[in-house]
Amino acid sequence: MQSMGESCPFAFNFDPATFKVGDVVSYRVTGSLSDFPFAGTLLDVNEDHVIISASPDDHASRMRGTRESRSVVEESEIR
Repeated sequence: MQSMGESCPFAFNFDPATFKVGDVVSYRVTGSLSDFPFAGTLLDVNEDHVIISASPDDHASRMRGTRESRSVVEESEIR
């Protein structure tokens, strides 16, 4: 917890204009998981969307998200 003097172990990129492959981003998921924050790594960056992985070493873990400061991933994309 940051309030107890600990720092966040992640360095997030929240600027979609500077997104690049390998950046760690915070993303949201629609549906039943909408109240929870998630962290992932950008695998691909396009003009209108990004591909995020919750586990970059797992090739099956690929989700399409919106290109905004905290990407939105459809719950159906979660693998």
